Amino acid sequence: MAAELIKSEADGTLSFGDYTLAEKKKQDDFVSNNATYKVKTYNEITRLERDGELVYESVPGTRVTGLKRQDDGLSFKTEGNDDAQITVGVEPETSYDVKVAGTSIGVMASNLGGKLSFGVELQGAGTVAVEVRKA
Repeated sequence: MAAELIKSEADGTLSFGDYTLAEKKKQDDFVSNNATYKVKTYNEITRLERDGELVYESVPGTRVTGLKRQDDGLSFKTEGNDDAQITVGVEPETSYDVKVAGTSIGVMASNLGGKLSFGVELQGAGTVAVEVRKA
C-alpha cells in the first residue's frame, strides 16, 4: 500500500494508512460509496475523516484494512509497530461492545461528540481484528 494511502476494496470496504512513513502524507477528496474521505498518515498518527467527521484515528500510526461501517457500528483489521490508542467516530452517548481479536474488552460509552477510544495491543501481533457494535 506504499503508493496508495486509501483505496476501496472489491467487497466495498476501505483500506488506508501507512505506519511506515517517516513524514506525514495526506490524500483529500477520495470518493467511495457517495462519501468523501480524507486520510492523513505516518508513523505517529493515522486519521480518516468522512465528509468532515472523524471515522478513525490511531496514535501512533497504523494500517487499516477492511473498514466496514454499519448502522450498529464498524469493524476493521489494523496493524502497526506499537500498541495503539484508537478513537472511532460513532453515535454520541451510546454504549458499544468493543471486541479485539475476537475477545470483548468491555462495553464502553461514546462521548457527547460521538467519539469512542480504546487501546489495542499491536506490537508483535500482526493484523488484529476490531469490532465495535452497539451494546
